[in-house]
Amino acid sequence: MHLLLPALQKGIHDLGLPLSGDQQAQLLAYMDLIAKWTKVYNLTAVRDGNEMLTHHLLDSLAVVAPLRRELAKLDVANSAASGERPGLAVVRSKFSLLDVGSGAGLPGIVIAITCPDVAVTCVDTVAKKAAFIQQVAATLRLPNLKGLHARVESLTQPYDVVCSRAFASLVDFTTWSKSALATHGVWMAMKGKHPDQELAVLPESVKVFHVELLQVPGLDAERCIIWMRG
Repeated sequence: MHLLLPALQKGIHDLGLPLSGDQQAQLLAYMDLIAKWTKVYNLTAVRDGNEMLTHHLLDSLAVVAPLRRELAKLDVANSAASGERPGLAVVRSKFSLLDVGSGAGLPGIVIAITCPDVAVTCVDTVAKKAAFIQQVAATLRLPNLKGLHARVESLTQPYDVVCSRAFASLVDFTTWSKSALATHGVWMAMKGKHPDQELAVLPESVKVFHVELLQVPGLDAERCIIWMRG
């Protein structure tokens, strides 16, 4: 048994996430891959296993339930537009998510593991980080995960959700990724403290529809999601 499995299971329980044993194993295998690659490629400054669990895995897992809620809303809207009867309890459509400046794959890989119905693309301007994403997809057999070496400004394929974690200011994030956001899509920006100054300078074309406070198990720090539409 992995030494950090009990701590991961407690965190998952605290977050109220129903994850299978296979998904839990994939999350821990992913963390081990980060540790292995970081020795050579310096993917992350966090090296301690317990700290990696809280600051990386659980921090990213905290957005899964909010993300699934927003995807369920999109599913309802899409079904209404097509005249179908939506299933409110389950996200049944195949959605697409772009993780901008993904680095070691946070939160993109965590979302790919926990939401197999979401096609996740992790984009980064650093080739070795995009290569790491591809390696994780192959090693953990995640057909819904892709690493992409590119600048987000160059992307024009529309994504239902465009997310970032400690990537850039809200203005830069939304400006650079606007061409990748689907007409009906949402931005999901993961932040630490409530970014009052960043919110104050957003252009009128970017609409903030929810600021969601997060509680990360084992992490005594402020976290929030800024939900936006274009």
